[in-house]
Amino acid sequence: MIMRWVAAVCVAVVAVGALQVSAQQAPPAPTDPRVGLKAGLKDAGMAAKNIELLANMPRPENFGDPMAGGLNFANSDLAFKDSTLFLGNFYGFNFYDIEDPRKIRLRASIPCPGGQGDLSVYGNLLFMSVEQGNGRVDCGTQGTGEMGKPNPERFRGVRIFDISDLDKPRQVAAVQTCRGSHTHSLVPTVKNPEVLYVYGSGTSGVRETDELAICSGGAPGDNPETALFSIDVIEVPLKNPENARIVSRPRIFQDYGTGAIAGLWPGGRHGEGTQASSTTNQCHDITVYPELGLAAGACSGNGILLDVSDPVNPVRLDAVSDPSFAYWHSATFNNDGTKVIFTDEWGGGTSPRCRDTDLPSWGANAIFEILNKKMVFRSYFKLPAAQTATENCVAHNGSLIPVPGRDIKVQAWYQGGLSIFDFTDATRPVEIAYFDRGPISAEKLIVGGYWSVYWYNGHIYGSEIARGVDVLELKPSEFLSQNEIDAAKLVKMQEFNAQSQPKMAWPNSPVVARAYVDQLTRSRSMTMARGTEIAAALTTAEKSSGASRAAAADALTKLIQGLETDAKQANPIDARKYRSLIGTITGYAATLK
Repeated sequence: MIMRWVAAVCVAVVAVGALQVSAQQAPPAPTDPRVGLKAGLKDAGMAAKNIELLANMPRPENFGDPMAGGLNFANSDLAFKDSTLFLGNFYGFNFYDIEDPRKIRLRASIPCPGGQGDLSVYGNLLFMSVEQGNGRVDCGTQGTGEMGKPNPERFRGVRIFDISDLDKPRQVAAVQTCRGSHTHSLVPTVKNPEVLYVYGSGTSGVRETDELAICSGGAPGDNPETALFSIDVIEVPLKNPENARIVSRPRIFQDYGTGAIAGLWPGGRHGEGTQASSTTNQCHDITVYPELGLAAGACSGNGILLDVSDPVNPVRLDAVSDPSFAYWHSATFNNDGTKVIFTDEWGGGTSPRCRDTDLPSWGANAIFEILNKKMVFRSYFKLPAAQTATENCVAHNGSLIPVPGRDIKVQAWYQGGLSIFDFTDATRPVEIAYFDRGPISAEKLIVGGYWSVYWYNGHIYGSEIARGVDVLELKPSEFLSQNEIDAAKLVKMQEFNAQSQPKMAWPNSPVVARAYVDQLTRSRSMTMARGTEIAAALTTAEKSSGASRAAAADALTKLIQGLETDAKQANPIDARKYRSLIGTITGYAATLK
């Protein structure tokens, strides 16, 4: 099967008008190894390109039968600290020791139902999203009785655990919210390092006032205090996390001109042949980029850009809608904060939306450039291998891979597997690697596949809904050199939460310089002769010692003038790589003197 790739049109609606742009990714190959893979839970066929599966650890036995389907025991999002992987689940959470990525081991398994169980970690605190009505304050598994009937034991909101002892996590706070917490985002601030803010995004119905006094629902015209059309801002005193509390519920969807709190997409279709986009009265995910003071909200019917320099009072800078998007789901910035990718979770993640009959702009990514704090649409990207009717598949969670000089993302597509694509040129994203299994069942759709896939300290980790945890490693190819992979591995993080995006930086290292050289020779902006000359000078410098170090530094410095000339003649993308290469060589040469 080959997807019916048709020209796709995006209408990016901005505050001052409408901009219509036509774009699409490169067409798929005539044949793809991912098509027609054998079905099975443990013995499914596999297809991989430029990546290797190193390890898999199944879900713990007390976390449900994977063949039962549904989401009651589904694995959800991932977080990382040091050599520990934290895996959320609708039934609780599990901790894994990943010190040896090829031999991961289960460290702790904690039942604590309430879905969807997304996790984040900050120091010795673990945060967990709870939205379903069966969540209890005490983490019990006995449920809370009939929904709609108030129950003081019911919990929907954000749990906070002390994980000083990883083997015995201890709940220290449980912040109740009106719509629960489908996801959450950590918002640290340098202005007040003793406080952590958490943005809670609830997507379920509003709780009865009899159950939680601060809650009331209804349309804004009938109830100006409605819990709809807002997010929750939770303040966590880090020395006393038990005092965590909601400090604001900002109206980030309001019309700033009229003050109407329902100021963005009202819901419905954008015209004939378009998607029916959801009403913007909630955010599904908010990705915060603390170092830049920005956040990107994937908010049902809109993608929004926020100024979060004052975390308690975020301000919307821009909003876009798209006639191909059913439900704006998640967002990822590039490292410079000059681009943002939004995903569309058409079908809710439990439906087959990557069939050969599905449009390539539906259930896909939309890639925007950020220009003067406004988002400008550039292209779509969707998994280019058709999946079957028994495989739930649509765009889902991913992260950047820290290759210097390039914008590369690894992304989950549920039973579509994972795809790695380069969006350095925002107008033409290109897939460079993938991993996929066949469906869990060939006869019926059993929900499974990757919920999230993230790069962390040299490896890619996948939360597989039904099959457990996967560990994968990139392999060099015509798209990605060993130098580029080695340079990415130089970026070390002590913690990683995808919804609190870190700024990545690379040392002035020979391997980083070689990565830039590989990129420039690949694009033919740099001649092979020039690349060989730089490589030789770097090798000489690495081997130098004593008095020869100064001479090696001088030899490197003499290369700069030629590189500056080349940069002036290069296209804008390669010119930036030249400048980064010059900076890296200059910095490395300085260490030799």
